[in-house]
Amino acid sequence: MIKVLFVASESTPFIKSGGLGEVIHSLSKEIRKSGIDARVIIPKYSDIPFDFKKKMQKLDAFTVNVGWRKQHCGIEYIEHEGIPFYLIDNEYYFKRSGMYGYYDEAERYAFFCRGVLESLKHIDFIPDIIHCHDWHTGMIAPILKADYPNYNKIKTIFTIHNLYYQGVFPYEILEDILGLEPEMFNISGVEFFGGVSFMKGGINYSDLITTVSHNYAEEIKTPLYGERLDEIFRAKSAILYGIENGIDYNTYDPRKDDMIFQKYDIDTLSLKAINKTKLQKELGLYEDENVPLIAIVFRLVKQKGIDLILTKIEKKMRDDAQIVVLGTGEKYYEDLFNNLKDRYHGRLSVNIKFDDFLAHKIYAAADLFLMPSLFEPCGLGQMIALKYGAIPIVRETGGLKDTVIQFNENTGEGNGFRFYNYNPDEMGETINYAIKLYQDKNIWGKIMTNAMKSDNSWEKSTEKYADLYKKLMEEL
Repeated sequence: MIKVLFVASESTPFIKSGGLGEVIHSLSKEIRKSGIDARVIIPKYSDIPFDFKKKMQKLDAFTVNVGWRKQHCGIEYIEHEGIPFYLIDNEYYFKRSGMYGYYDEAERYAFFCRGVLESLKHIDFIPDIIHCHDWHTGMIAPILKADYPNYNKIKTIFTIHNLYYQGVFPYEILEDILGLEPEMFNISGVEFFGGVSFMKGGINYSDLITTVSHNYAEEIKTPLYGERLDEIFRAKSAILYGIENGIDYNTYDPRKDDMIFQKYDIDTLSLKAINKTKLQKELGLYEDENVPLIAIVFRLVKQKGIDLILTKIEKKMRDDAQIVVLGTGEKYYEDLFNNLKDRYHGRLSVNIKFDDFLAHKIYAAADLFLMPSLFEPCGLGQMIALKYGAIPIVRETGGLKDTVIQFNENTGEGNGFRFYNYNPDEMGETINYAIKLYQDKNIWGKIMTNAMKSDNSWEKSTEKYADLYKKLMEEL
């Protein structure tokens, strides 16, 4: 049996900030179903709910070198939904509110990377493959190669969920915090425009590289999307794979979702309107099942195309559409949405918070789901929206292009609407076209049916990952 250790900075159900946490849990669960012994290791953050903490079993404690520092490291264990989880415990680094954004990120995640490798001696599990996710885990592969010759048969995979966030820090951390030799500070190592890049460490020292959609794997080979790493990706094309994320249909399925007002399916599409009117009442919107309801459910950051939305949002509400916003992000965007809310009472609901229950209600109520991203490695929101018959309007980029197919009136094929350029007028025209088709209930019923039949389950992706694991094992 192949043994795989997933290493990530977050995972549901314990803690998450976005899609990464959901992916780690769902993918590891599906991989285990395929007969692979997949386990997960994450930091033990203070915000993990107490109900989980009290069930954790302390396995061992040891010392981890963080440069010249010797830091305590505890390793704890809990099983959830059949998945073995390990948690790296150090109160100095992780007993803080939230997960990210601290001044000592380099030190925190350097400790985590070494802690993961040191923990292998204490958990009775030596993996065949260490599967690392995003920059926080990027130094595992170079540290493994530099300092753990006894683990030289362990293979590594590095998955890029979002290339924009790279974990770049001053040169001084190379020896002082990471404990790595200066020889690694070069263009084929961890050097990145004079700094040390965790992301580049993962890319250059791992045996295989993956990213979270086929289209994004091609995009990052170009200067427009490659975040100054495109030349490396072109050089490493032979070991770079794009594998789409999926969603867990046990969690996201309007037929059995206990979080929504009214369950429904393809054969009972008319019941979806009950979710709309009940949500309108709950959020203080004008109650009208015939008004097009547009959902915006994601992080309020520039990447998601917020600037485009803010350019056109007022006109759409004047044209009798309603808009529901749910998410947190940059304060600048939060404030702009809150200011609009006061001027468009009854037409705009702004909810600056993380609320999983409300998110499910919005997906079930919405007619349209707007996600005009500047770039989007994969995107989960549009996949969830498809399952709930909330028709996506997206820009043709990354995973959005892979999962949303433009509806064709002539053939009746397609599950959503796309536009190409990062342009507010082009987005506005696409929204207008979607709303025009929304008025024809026969056409709209066809689009909803197509959307809800879309298959974005983890099964297809799991097969691709399993094939990669087997490929690496054949090289041993």
